[in-house]
Amino acid sequence: MSDTAHIITLPGDGIGPEIMDAAKRLMTELGGIEWADHDIGGVAIDNHGTALPHETLDAAKRSDAVLLAAVGGPKWDSTNPDDPRPEQGLLGIRKGLDLFANLRPVKPVPALYGSSPLREDRIAGTDLLVIRELTGGIYFGEKKRENGVATDICSYSESEIERIARVAFKSARRKVTSVDKANVLETSRLWREVATRVHDTEFPDVAFEHLLVDNAAMQLVAAPSTFDVILTENMFGDILSDEAAMITGSIGMLPSASLGGDGPGLFEPVHGSAPDIAGTGKANPMAMFLSTAMMLRHGLNREQDAARVESAVDAVLAGGLRTADLGGDAGTAEVVDAVLAAL
Repeated sequence: MSDTAHIITLPGDGIGPEIMDAAKRLMTELGGIEWADHDIGGVAIDNHGTALPHETLDAAKRSDAVLLAAVGGPKWDSTNPDDPRPEQGLLGIRKGLDLFANLRPVKPVPALYGSSPLREDRIAGTDLLVIRELTGGIYFGEKKRENGVATDICSYSESEIERIARVAFKSARRKVTSVDKANVLETSRLWREVATRVHDTEFPDVAFEHLLVDNAAMQLVAAPSTFDVILTENMFGDILSDEAAMITGSIGMLPSASLGGDGPGLFEPVHGSAPDIAGTGKANPMAMFLSTAMMLRHGLNREQDAARVESAVDAVLAGGLRTADLGGDAGTAEVVDAVLAAL
């Protein structure tokens, strides 16, 4: 990699362009990063007729990293299975880059303990990582609708489960909790069997347990600090990570990284496109900043700069600045100015 990183920026829809502008200001301040905008999601449907144009995926494959803001909105909502949907762009780029591991850290900042719907004594000390399998399962299975009956196929191979399990065990500090629905689903029974084999043969010194997904959902609310790494399949991981987001007080605070093999990773905030506040200047850019930090750490090997960004966000929150989703009235521009000053 050259001294200058070349990344692809995907502003997308809704508040996406606003928070991407915030990230660009941050990257300019840090230096050593060049970017090029490309379309994805709803804006790509409008401009190209597809949620993931070939030129976007080709540019992403040639980049050092991909930074995405948000996709989707009511403009493109449709129950017609033949209509293109913004989310197809996100699923397509994950598949096209073979990004099979989604990492979503959940670590509430002490300054925001009061913003969580859970009591402080329940969330204090929480520092967990959801590792979600990203390219298999029901989201990518065959979909049919015939004669008033709809079908979605959920399938997993042993190799898909093995590779995501290894990511989880390598990421563990204390233990791995594998989440499934093995009392009902055959895919979950295979998941449990393969995850256990990977643990027993390759990572026997890592504490390991299984939880059914409904129990895991309850434990995330009752005792989130007991988790370290949560390993789970695509749909369960999607749901559980959004639930875990509320431990931090707002889904507007959570970043994510999607990683695969030797190619570029994709980094994006967990929240959606928030079309109801698009263009109002109220969007919280902190998850976008923290996603940029994950890009610096996991995509560009710039650990020191990643830590600087995270410390700056923590300092701004400790100073009392709050956006609307956190119960305050600070706008996007005010937060950006404060974080850059804290750097």
